Amino acid sequence: MTAAAALRALHHGPGLPLVLPGPWDAASAKVFADAGFPALATPSAGVAASLGYEDGRTPPDEMFAAIARIVRAVDIPVSADVEAGYGLSAKELVGRLAEAGAVGCNLEDTDHATGALRDAQEQAEWLARVRAEAGGDLVINARIDTYLRGVADPAEAVRRGRMYAAAGADCVYPITAPPEQLAYLAGAIGLPVNAVVLPDGPGPRALGDLGAARVTFGPGLQHRAMAALAGIAQGLREELGTQEQGAQEQRG
Repeated sequence: MTAAAALRALHHGPGLPLVLPGPWDAASAKVFADAGFPALATPSAGVAASLGYEDGRTPPDEMFAAIARIVRAVDIPVSADVEAGYGLSAKELVGRLAEAGAVGCNLEDTDHATGALRDAQEQAEWLARVRAEAGGDLVINARIDTYLRGVADPAEAVRRGRMYAAAGADCVYPITAPPEQLAYLAGAIGLPVNAVVLPDGPGPRALGDLGAARVTFGPGLQHRAMAALAGIAQGLREELGTQEQGAQEQRG
């Protein structure tokens, strides 16, 4: 079984979702792998933050280099968030992913030049070209940005999802879809559905019960790690401040 086939096989379905932590660098990837997770999914925003960029502003070369470092650090399948493909041709994109060692990818239907939703037919044709180039060696998670862009009607998410399924996507990712719609979307589209864990939303187990076959975290885990680090830094500053105050009092 290839690594891509192994990743594809982990999508068991609702009730037993594939939970994919989102590493932002090699060290965090190793932590998640050592904890026993069977696969990982890089978040573009988390990687961007680790490299000092805003989300969506990471140069492609740096993003693929970061993905390669994460892949080298672990011996489990890695899926990579490559946003809208960075303007690469399907052949170039598949080649860059293969060079980095990623066996899956997120591809979103937002046009980064305009910030608007891309035409669904154009996105489906793009996904079909990626599938043709990759064959079965890439697990394609087609992100549907309708809810993110203010289109709340699930019918549009279903329309796009069915087109992406016909183009060869393995799963769909209607990001920020209401959790209570997950089961409907999965049934209507006919593919496993990826849901994201949000700070005030259901956790992975609950999302699985609601219909998600795959659960990711976006940059959420990186944010939590940075919050913990900020607490450590503040504690150090307070300790140093107490020491400095004591030294000043001794000098009198």
